[in-house]
Amino acid sequence: MKKTAHIISHSHWDREWYLPFEKHRYYFIKLMNNLIDQFKKEGNNFKSFHLDGQTVLLEDYFDVHPENREIVKQLIEEKKLYIGPWYVLQDAFLTSSEANIRNLQIGLNDTKAYGHASKIGYFPDTFGIYGQAPQILKQAGIDTAAFGRGVKPTGFNNTVSDTPNFESPYSEMVWQSPDGSSVLGILFANWYSNGNEIPANEEEAKAFWDKKLQDAEKYASTNQLLFMNGCDHQPLQKTIPEAIETATKLYPDYTFKHSSFDEYTEALKSSLPEKLQVIDGELRNQRTDGWSTLVNTASSRIYLKQWNNLCQILLEKTAEPLAAMDLLAGGTYPREYIRFMWKSLMKNHPHDSICGCSVDEVHREMVTRFETVAQMGEVFVKEKALELAEKIDTSQTPEGGIPLVVINTTGWEKNDVITEVVDLDKVYFSQMHFEKIPGYLKDKETPNYKLIDDQGRTIDYQLDEPVIEFGYDLPDDKFRQPFFAKRVKLSFFAEGIPSFGYKTFYLVPEKAPVQLIELKELETETSGIEMENEYVHVQFHEDGSFDLMHKETGESFHRLGIYEDTGDIGNEYMYKEAKGHAPITTKGVKAEFTFLEKTALRTVLEFTQTLSIPVSADDRLAIERNQLIWHKEREAGRSSEMTTIKLRTVVTLAKGMKGPAFKLTIDNQAKDHRLRVLFPTGLKADTHKADSIFEIVTRPNTPEKEWENPSFCHHQQRFSSLADDQMGLTVATDGLQEYEILPEDGTIAVTVLRATAELGDWGYFPTPEAQCLGLQTAEWQVLPHEKDVVQSQAFVDAYQFKVPLVVVQPNIHEGEWPKTHQFVKTEANGLAWSSMKAAEDRDDVMIRWFNPAEDKVNLQASIQDYQSYKSTVLEEKTNQTTEEQYEAGKYEIMTLGFYKK
Repeated sequence: MKKTAHIISHSHWDREWYLPFEKHRYYFIKLMNNLIDQFKKEGNNFKSFHLDGQTVLLEDYFDVHPENREIVKQLIEEKKLYIGPWYVLQDAFLTSSEANIRNLQIGLNDTKAYGHASKIGYFPDTFGIYGQAPQILKQAGIDTAAFGRGVKPTGFNNTVSDTPNFESPYSEMVWQSPDGSSVLGILFANWYSNGNEIPANEEEAKAFWDKKLQDAEKYASTNQLLFMNGCDHQPLQKTIPEAIETATKLYPDYTFKHSSFDEYTEALKSSLPEKLQVIDGELRNQRTDGWSTLVNTASSRIYLKQWNNLCQILLEKTAEPLAAMDLLAGGTYPREYIRFMWKSLMKNHPHDSICGCSVDEVHREMVTRFETVAQMGEVFVKEKALELAEKIDTSQTPEGGIPLVVINTTGWEKNDVITEVVDLDKVYFSQMHFEKIPGYLKDKETPNYKLIDDQGRTIDYQLDEPVIEFGYDLPDDKFRQPFFAKRVKLSFFAEGIPSFGYKTFYLVPEKAPVQLIELKELETETSGIEMENEYVHVQFHEDGSFDLMHKETGESFHRLGIYEDTGDIGNEYMYKEAKGHAPITTKGVKAEFTFLEKTALRTVLEFTQTLSIPVSADDRLAIERNQLIWHKEREAGRSSEMTTIKLRTVVTLAKGMKGPAFKLTIDNQAKDHRLRVLFPTGLKADTHKADSIFEIVTRPNTPEKEWENPSFCHHQQRFSSLADDQMGLTVATDGLQEYEILPEDGTIAVTVLRATAELGDWGYFPTPEAQCLGLQTAEWQVLPHEKDVVQSQAFVDAYQFKVPLVVVQPNIHEGEWPKTHQFVKTEANGLAWSSMKAAEDRDDVMIRWFNPAEDKVNLQASIQDYQSYKSTVLEEKTNQTTEEQYEAGKYEIMTLGFYKK
């Protein structure tokens, strides 16, 4: 049968990478202008161009050439220019579950304005892909995915190596999610540049096609051969019509076609063999030698991952649910502003951006973007919380009292010690000359207070000394209103805050003196340091390691929390341990302990250590970098010159916490090294679990037989966990997305800092700022539990780590909503909550969960006066509609919509 060579013109466009964004954009403008001219000049001779699966590129272009919008729109409508389905080509593992969904939602929403979307799950250069991708794509109406990494072994410069143990014998396969959803998977077996720069000259074309046809046929399961005519930042090949004409003349047994993914996949599906290899779950190059997985981008420039986690939590766990709750309370949902915040954040999500594997200028600009998103999110949450609080009836506040509304924007009931600044009194400049106000407030007697909840019950609290501070209001109907306020820092245990709801507390004047919780200062000690609450007991050793006892079972974990430092002679993409140097640890390094706080609400302990380590790699590394020696082949060691790094660890154990939380501040004065924190669980198991995209994935503790790399690191979203039949230990993190399981003693090793100085890849690009010199921080929480993280539902506490309650101090006024309320009543025991928002194109409230287990789970959810229905990830109604009860199948991503009856 005659074979067809489908030639798809494209240019894989990293918005920023080895050049900063604006320099890359300059060349992209040239590409787009040349492309428009090419379509005009060649007409139907130049059939189509694939715009790399991301719609953000159109925004980049129209910022400079808005006059060409209609021309581009016409090319898209005529199916000459193919766009979507994504907004950006994100990294799959380092962006959150909801960020992956927003990327698809916003990308497809953008395509509506242009008339046509390329419905292919396009992952050309993604550094591994999460296992739930087929389920997400299927729910979005996409049945085909194309990817460049993850299945067959790929080596340096993405060349394919031969092995008898390929996961699939073909470049076409069935890719299946844990729930059973599957799509047709297409691997770029010879990379997404296998048809780049096709010669039009006959002699050159003969040599080109003799090799390229053979390479494609080596892996193709059908007579439809794919040739990707482009590469990274590839200029347009204008001679494609002539090149195809030459190839047609040279190879009469083949049909050469300037094609598109739409045409190629249609032809491919009609000629597939009856049976293809089924590939299950994650695509992470598990069956390779392990030197090119790019997994260590998870620890490159960790500060970027921390910023991203903060912004993602702010948008998806706080801002969106808060806005949806305000919508249910009668407010409006500002979806355009929310979409703008997401777009601003997602410009930091491309794989060469969030992975931290670009030049320094790129990542400096990323920090500015993160700061911008944080500013937007913070003011949005503040204003939306006030808008919601204005609808709550606070008129029953006791005389002289101060109402405080505590809002829980998550899908689980929440108990937490909160600390909030409260204005006890304020005087506006309009009421008194501003110079007199501070003295007036200072001299005015401050009453004693008691704190009561919505039922009038007295609650223990801690109140710091008042301070006089300047502030201002920005009313909707008048000029700014400056004031001075007498402010205090209030801490208390907020118990039973309902999911998707709020509870009101009152700070009330009391005639009799109120017995506050006393802050007990303790002497600095070197031994016998311990902390305890109702769930755990923590005993610290002299070197800062600790024993952790789970009080319910009496089981303990020992010597957790040792820090380990090794040399790193790799690059931003991959870690390579320096040769001939044993790890340096804090084991036996004496720590200095100080209690910063010890009350009935919480205990806060600080300990500091000084670690002596080599100042950098030895001189050989500079030579190897300049000679472009691949990281696997490097022989450099660590310098004989030593320096010190200071480690300051603050441990917090508050009432209601299931395990202690840690914040490490590192004064990093060394280069070319990696610092990890170790948790030797002592548990014996063959597998472990980690948080991934809509999945708590099970992974092996030891690699496949093909694996050669001594390091076996993995990606994680929020936590990793190890368990046996009886007990488990979970480490929840804040933007620490690389871990490794050391099977000898069941150690969970979490990377808290990695310092390197070059980009890596195809040349030498120095990146001195990737050394992360100076003050760096890292935060995590250690959670002991029975059985594994899913069976015990310890994942709830792990997902709640760093997700705050929202506290607002409203005025006293009448309102339509009661002092305590739950907007959405749910019974979702066993499910993991993911998001709450309004739909992209209507005011239906959309709530999403996923099932982390194989067993089916009943889900009940209801909103008063609202009808529910089951939805896809694109917020499209399915046929399933009930009053309130649904069933989440094994590993299912479950979205419910609610509309007003």
